Amino acid sequence: MRERLPQITQEALQSIQIARNLEDLKNTRVRFLGRKGLLTEILRGMGNLPPEERPLLGQLANASRQEIEARLSQREMELKEEEKESRWKREALDVTLPGVELPRGHKHPLRQVWEEIEAIFISMGFEVAHGPEVETDFYNFEALNIPPDHPARDMQDSFFFTEEILLRTQTSPVQIRTMQARAPRLPVKIIAPGRVYRRDDDATHSPMFHQVEGLLVDTGVTFGDLKGTLETFARRLYGPGTRIRLRPSYFPFTEPSAEVDVSCTICGGQGCRVCKGTGWLEILGTGMVHPGVLQNGGYDPEKVTGFAFGMGIERVAMLKYGIDDLRHFFTNDIRFLEQF
Repeated sequence: MRERLPQITQEALQSIQIARNLEDLKNTRVRFLGRKGLLTEILRGMGNLPPEERPLLGQLANASRQEIEARLSQREMELKEEEKESRWKREALDVTLPGVELPRGHKHPLRQVWEEIEAIFISMGFEVAHGPEVETDFYNFEALNIPPDHPARDMQDSFFFTEEILLRTQTSPVQIRTMQARAPRLPVKIIAPGRVYRRDDDATHSPMFHQVEGLLVDTGVTFGDLKGTLETFARRLYGPGTRIRLRPSYFPFTEPSAEVDVSCTICGGQGCRVCKGTGWLEILGTGMVHPGVLQNGGYDPEKVTGFAFGMGIERVAMLKYGIDDLRHFFTNDIRFLEQF
């Protein structure tokens, strides 16, 4: 064994020296110092030696092991440095090369229209108000003059969590919440944009869509103020030549109520396929705030009046850009989105 130890040590050192990478070095370590390694076998065989020879051979074996381990550690550092240098040369950055231009995104068309609507009404003195998307039946229906047995509920198939909690079907609850928070201060002049939810899904309806509701409560507010506000909005959004018309309608929370049409954005009111030859396109619903709604908001209908309106942002965007299917807004097709 004494003669074998120097041979094993020399062989190990040579193997370490010619190791080309860390994997070779690992194999060398296992070959000589592993559980079944050459040096390990010698240490295990010391039990067969006479007792007087064991201490000397033990010292020689430990010295050999320490020398091999020291050279392994040194060679490992050398190989790591060589690998680092090699990788740096392969991946070196050429600062003279032109940079890679990353594609820039932009706002979704619905967000663009949303912000445009907000900007128009803010310029007319309205504030932007927000409220919860998970609402109570009271704020979503009853406070808006829609009791449990009212037929208007049939037009708003809703997502209920319980009998009293649901996903809001309109942003009108924000109007009640704002009035209650501010009464009896005047004026209340807000718009309430946000997501709403109904059980609809086709080319012109989505289970989730976006609305903007508006509310003005003050002394002496008239239907003429309402018409002038909406006319200004339509001309700012669709162009200075845009006309509006109001048709009698019914909403539980306004009295009187009206549907508002704008002159067709495609044909300018001359009649075309988009407007079905009428020259008009429906855009929103509106009316004077019902006295019962004013009372629920904390205001005296004998002293104040107000008007309210509501529109779907998807509907406004479809008319603005001539889009024929609402679902395009939600499919994330880059071919559609990059046009905006």
